[in-house]
Amino acid sequence: MNFDFTEEQVALVDTVRRFVARDYGFETRRAIRATKSGWSRETWQSLADLGVLALNIEEEHGGLGYGAVEAGLVMNAFGAGLLLEPYLAAAIVAPALIRRAASADFQATWLPKIATGEAVIILAHADARGEPVSERDGRLSGRKAVVAHGGCADLLLVSARLASGGSGLFAVTPGSAGVTLHSYPTLDGQPAADLILHDAPASRILRSATVGADAAANGTLDATLDATLNAALDTIEAALDIGLAALCAEAVGILEATVAATTDYLKTRQQFGQPIGRFQALQHRMADMLLHLEQARSMSYLAAMHCADEDRTARQRALSAAKVTIGQACRFIGQNAVQLHGGMGMTDELILSHWFKRLTAIEMSFGDTDMHLQRFARLSRAA
Repeated sequence: MNFDFTEEQVALVDTVRRFVARDYGFETRRAIRATKSGWSRETWQSLADLGVLALNIEEEHGGLGYGAVEAGLVMNAFGAGLLLEPYLAAAIVAPALIRRAASADFQATWLPKIATGEAVIILAHADARGEPVSERDGRLSGRKAVVAHGGCADLLLVSARLASGGSGLFAVTPGSAGVTLHSYPTLDGQPAADLILHDAPASRILRSATVGADAAANGTLDATLDATLNAALDTIEAALDIGLAALCAEAVGILEATVAATTDYLKTRQQFGQPIGRFQALQHRMADMLLHLEQARSMSYLAAMHCADEDRTARQRALSAAKVTIGQACRFIGQNAVQLHGGMGMTDELILSHWFKRLTAIEMSFGDTDMHLQRFARLSRAA
């Protein structure tokens, strides 16, 4: 299979890498991380000026109309820079969800604002812990924990159970009555927030079919409820699968930088009068790291090619295979890189420690390695 990229794709990657090298160096990122918000609106506008916020938006809404491959290439180029801005959440997942779930009017209002950097829209979906969000009379109550970049949002898309049965997606404005966001940095320095809703006003975007009285009468209520919940959640899941493929590409970008930095270190670190990279035991470990890297890179291409498949089973099977392979690579390469650097590998002054933290977070995001291994096995048995 031909994995060569077009001239346009290569130019896109070069543009993003030049931006990271010139405008988003390690010290710049450190300064942004130290701010109260933990991200930079100015940097976000610079990304809009580069055109990368418009990458996944159709031309009719002011976008460039590209797809998952280009999104993955951009995320890969961002990898080594450890971008703190909500590119994955707001420029990949949100547009993909809005295209699938929202009305034409909603798309016409918000997609151009995403493309120009005017609006940051974040999905709050996973119920990691706390009270699930429910809807009654157009108002939401409940809690969403660890919403990635939740504090950055100008608009939140919140999934909730409907009072009449089924599930829906609602637009909620931060700062409205009954909406509280508690922001904090995560392990890898990325901004996150807990969203607490108490009778908060919301407008419905996506709604599944409701559960009818006949279902309750004939004893099939549970099965019908599951079906209606899944009908709505499949739309959200499809958008998140595109985000998962992009996350895999980001991981590969960090892995590439980690392997390159470790190789350079082994060439320069002297012990017993020679570079430690000449020691055979360390050469074997580097060879294993390179093997994991190449496997991860290949699987990130697989994820990009299948993340938009309409066949849900085939799509999830490919994505789980990619996430397992890349999760294992994150752990193996990250841990070995730190060990080969010695004690300085975990110091805050060395970017390697920040790459390691981000790789650890990626391995746990969008479902960890064990979860995806189990899903891959289940889908393979069913195939």
